[in-house]
Amino acid sequence: MNSKKAFLLLNGKKPKQLPDLSVYALVCVTDGAYAFLKEKKITPNFICGDFDSLKYLPDEVPLIHTPDQEFTDFHKALQILKKKGFTIVDVFGASGGEQDHFLGNLHTALTWKNTLNITFYDDHGVYYLAEKEAKIENCLGKNISLVPFFEATGISTHGLQFPLKNETLEFSKRIGTRNKAIANTVEISFSSGDLFLFIND
Repeated sequence: MNSKKAFLLLNGKKPKQLPDLSVYALVCVTDGAYAFLKEKKITPNFICGDFDSLKYLPDEVPLIHTPDQEFTDFHKALQILKKKGFTIVDVFGASGGEQDHFLGNLHTALTWKNTLNITFYDDHGVYYLAEKEAKIENCLGKNISLVPFFEATGISTHGLQFPLKNETLEFSKRIGTRNKAIANTVEISFSSGDLFLFIND
């Protein structure tokens, strides 16, 4: 178990399958996402949010009320986890449903990029902000997309069907969607900007 690793479930599309929660030191949910865990007979360490989508307030789970409307429930959950000493957060339920929420969740991840290691999971794969030097293992045949927010420069790749060599990706001009891994290990590097990696089966 990683003492600094937390599982966070947001109120988006619920995963068809949950990971092994025993590897997490803490399990938490935002607001209405609690109903999904309750159906699975899983008791989180706490529920946080403004509780606008929670049908009832359970007595058996600690509640952390965060009514500040200047921030999303996701952002406020990360604030709580940071205060509790967590540095690694695996996030489920961030996509699906209303797409403005999905984009907002990516924006939130950007605001925490220097503080927390955030990885998103859904039924299609995994996505996260890349380090300047990134290596993806066990990905042969998978679709890998490189999406800048909003620009990333000096991008070079090894192990992709369509390699990049010191190139720039910029939103509204050129992004790197639906590339394919032709090696079991893919290496990606870039010099500046922010780059999301989406790895889909």
